[in-house]
Amino acid sequence: MTPDMRQALHFEDLCPGDSWTSPWREITAEDVADFAELTGDHDPLHTDQLIDRDSPFGGPIAHGLLGLSVLAGLSSNFPHVATLALISLREWSFEHPIFFGDSVRSVTVVKEVARHGRRAGRVTWLRELVNQDGRVVQRGIFITLVATQTRSQVRSPRPASVEAIAPAPAELG
Repeated sequence: MTPDMRQALHFEDLCPGDSWTSPWREITAEDVADFAELTGDHDPLHTDQLIDRDSPFGGPIAHGLLGLSVLAGLSSNFPHVATLALISLREWSFEHPIFFGDSVRSVTVVKEVARHGRRAGRVTWLRELVNQDGRVVQRGIFITLVATQTRSQVRSPRPASVEAIAPAPAELG
């Protein structure tokens, strides 16, 4: 079953400590070239023409933002959540380079949940991009709005009854 065919999790389904791990995805030289073309970032660090001795990393590396984008894609299906919006990225760190041919996967943990209006909840996630050696290459906090299954009732004071507002007919006299 594809992730899109599964029932999406809603805010009420998420609890701090819940975690998911995505399948692996290989980062290829073609991925990096496509990302460079899309963004216009053609820094020599990201080309397979780079001679190893010219690189501070011993060879060409993927764009850090390509890694972040891949993590966002992987974690959008693991878990498959009724996300309404990404509202913040915090404390993002690029720990280690991603080399051409590395395989990566996302590890996602729910850190906090809080109601946000009548139709959504605010979910704070710790997300990590991990390579085939078990090394965390990127990590940080995503904050999203997630749809609730049902609207919450906004409680307001009950209006006074009609009898309490209008005088009784005998009082009109």
